[in-house]
Amino acid sequence: MESKPGTYVLILRCRKGARVQVGKWGLLYVRRGYYAYVGSAFGPGGVLARVSRHCRPARSKHWHIDFLREHGTLEAVWYNHSTTRYEHAWAGVVARMPYAEEIPGFGCSDCNCASHLYRFASEPALKDFAAATPAPVKSWTCGTDRGR
Repeated sequence: MESKPGTYVLILRCRKGARVQVGKWGLLYVRRGYYAYVGSAFGPGGVLARVSRHCRPARSKHWHIDFLREHGTLEAVWYNHSTTRYEHAWAGVVARMPYAEEIPGFGCSDCNCASHLYRFASEPALKDFAAATPAPVKSWTCGTDRGR
């Protein structure tokens, strides 16, 4: 992963249920399972800086996902480096994956997407996602220095 612009999907595993107040957005009822959150990083440091922030415990809560991260483990990151903004297309791809459950309105207050967060009872497959995306996708795990 590099300090270049791009798009990413965080794959979080939540091992127990919780009720989480997500800033002004509202109450999120977290259920056991996996959550896929789609985001982008076009600012300084690109995808590496943004994902590195998501790998650390949140000191401040700036984005909706920061509230959920406290209740799950970041298992993987699917990403690409591109100046093309794939965030909204990727949210649509995740939404169409088998067994995806939409969390309406989460993480998409600045766009017209239905959601940028989806729940899965079991771990979503990178191969299913990558086969449906318009750009190559790599996988990365917190604490590693290279993608797979």
